Amino acid sequence: MKSSKVNLLIFILFLLAGCSSIPSNTSDSCSIFKERYLWYKHAKKSEQKWGTPIYIQLAIIKWESGFDWLAKPPRQKIFKVIPYKRPSSSFGYSQAVKGTWEQYKKETGNKVATRARFKDSVDFIGWYTKKTKNILNISQKDAFKQYIAYHEGWGNYKYYKKNEKVINLAKRVEKQSSIYKKQLSQCDRRLSKNKYIIF
Repeated sequence: MKSSKVNLLIFILFLLAGCSSIPSNTSDSCSIFKERYLWYKHAKKSEQKWGTPIYIQLAIIKWESGFDWLAKPPRQKIFKVIPYKRPSSSFGYSQAVKGTWEQYKKETGNKVATRARFKDSVDFIGWYTKKTKNILNISQKDAFKQYIAYHEGWGNYKYYKKNEKVINLAKRVEKQSSIYKKQLSQCDRRLSKNKYIIF
């Protein structure tokens, strides 16, 4: 009896690891969704719900976490050797911090949302970018400014011109979103036709 429970646990862990592993080619949106079709369904649903294009959702995730569901900021080090605390509570695909994640759950009613789940992460990005549009009047198709607000927060957005590092990151996100957009134009119709998966 114990052996069967252990085997079941190993199987579940293996299944979770397989579903949560990083896609083999994160630079190609069509490849990502070919490998993780449910991710397309979740990203599409977020786009329809909040208005943020799939290609911007993906670009934010790529530069925030590299599609690593367990991503965390590296620990700071004392004297460059001794591991210390992490600089923030960022975690998961979206690298959302705890406080903003709790705000998202409260406002959307998605009480069981977890930062390690792609479905919740793209919904969070949609929610956040829609609020950015409402608060800062930034188009949800403006990858550059949306990412700055995402990375710096709504309150600190106005100071971004003094932060060269963030500007360079935002340029990379903008470039990546353009690449994803072009790729999706070649496979979006095919992906949209696959309606056999229920979620």
